[in-house]
Amino acid sequence: MQFMEVFIVSEAKERPTAPRSRRASLAVLSSGLLMTIIDGNIVTVAMPAIQSDLGFSAPGLAWVVNAYLIAFGGLLLLAGRLGDLIGRKRMFVSGLAVFTAASVLCGVATDQGLLIAARAVQGVGGAMTSAVVLGMLVALFPEPREQARAIAVFSAVGAAGGALGTFLGGALTELLTWHWIFLINLPIGAVAFVAAVRVLANDRGTGLAGGADYPGAALVTGALMLTVYTIVGSAEHGTPATLALAALSLALYAAFAVRQTRTARPLLRLRVFRSRILTGANAVQILMIAGMFGFQYIGALYFQRVLGYGELQTGFAFLPAPVVIGVLMVGLSARLIGRFGPYRSLLAGLVLITAGLALLGRLPADGSYVVDVLPAMLLLGAGFAAAMPAVTGLAMSGAREEDAGVASGLFNTTQVVGGSLGLAVLTTLAAGRTETLLADGGQTVAATADGYRLAFWVATGIATAGLALAAVLLRPERGTTASSDTHTPATAAVEQEQEQEHREHVAA
Repeated sequence: MQFMEVFIVSEAKERPTAPRSRRASLAVLSSGLLMTIIDGNIVTVAMPAIQSDLGFSAPGLAWVVNAYLIAFGGLLLLAGRLGDLIGRKRMFVSGLAVFTAASVLCGVATDQGLLIAARAVQGVGGAMTSAVVLGMLVALFPEPREQARAIAVFSAVGAAGGALGTFLGGALTELLTWHWIFLINLPIGAVAFVAAVRVLANDRGTGLAGGADYPGAALVTGALMLTVYTIVGSAEHGTPATLALAALSLALYAAFAVRQTRTARPLLRLRVFRSRILTGANAVQILMIAGMFGFQYIGALYFQRVLGYGELQTGFAFLPAPVVIGVLMVGLSARLIGRFGPYRSLLAGLVLITAGLALLGRLPADGSYVVDVLPAMLLLGAGFAAAMPAVTGLAMSGAREEDAGVASGLFNTTQVVGGSLGLAVLTTLAAGRTETLLADGGQTVAATADGYRLAFWVATGIATAGLALAAVLLRPERGTTASSDTHTPATAAVEQEQEQEHREHVAA
């Protein structure tokens, strides 16, 4: 499930200065992201084969995904802060080692318990790796234009990784066995680990004494893990239990917030939420990812259960999306943001995403890939290529150097929450609609397609809400104009917010 000239984070004290070194560092960071993103999606197509081989029940099989999501989503914020304290390179490299070792355990698993436990450890390693990447990237590329290009490349790799994971999952499962969807991480992880040690610049961090709030870490990690668990297991829990778990999650968040206002060394400085731009961008991302993740997961089900595609054919069907995303992000996104600013780029991308999801809401039971699916897929790819770099830059724009790691972790956390929320809501609605139609005597394929159409219409509504939220919360201050200069509308707004925060601090 991992960008532009609005970043105003200070340069790190130690970082590569040669363009070649920075490009090599970008390649290493992108490879780490690619491995974790692919793994988050590669399992989807292989789930039937895993269930058949290891004898999972339907509820038990869900934990192959849930164990990863809970550990990954729950630890992102903590891993981001620890990266600020002990050094982001150390956290990134350690995460690669943990993730690679856990992938091998997944690949050799011969029973259910070992696979689920190894998937949870994979989530730990993925969180350690992903949480600090954006903080490292903004320090590597402080110059606005270079930063926009670098983040466009980085985001293209991350966005394409989702669809690539679906393709590889189908190809490896059909041509070899499901074990290889995990074992493939061994050579990738080993190369990335060695390259990271050699290429990435050392950074010392501020030290554990500068912010090691262990009670706060326990509260927020427990709250995030419980949140993801509540979302992904909502269909299994039932409404009363889900509401009770949600209430407990809110109580843990409240306790964490109180703790952060009273401790001398907070894990998360709550001042980061004073930025309207940062907070609004994270909220918009939750809605955007919820809608897009629905396309990726339910789209795969539509190909297999309605159109009758096999695993490999399903993988090939998704390939146009990463191609469009990669080409547009690398070749156009940075220029688009430089010319029109992140706010307009984000709105344009969200409009395209909403239109693509609306087209999917019309998918028939006897649909054609070229006529019914491909146009929507192209719209979604183009929209994501425009929106993702913009919303990422806005989300990181209020972070200072000492908070870059935790801001990066926060951004990745909202991605996981958005994906988990979208998956839980859309799959539950689709299944409920299908079951109702089957109970009324409907045909299996037609009822299944109708359930998916409902899910896509709901995803369209979610994306529309994200568009409206972005239009209201992320609107730049009057008197600023979009340009390719360093002071974009978002930058000016963030600078005004930080200046106001500084005045309040001095007055206090």
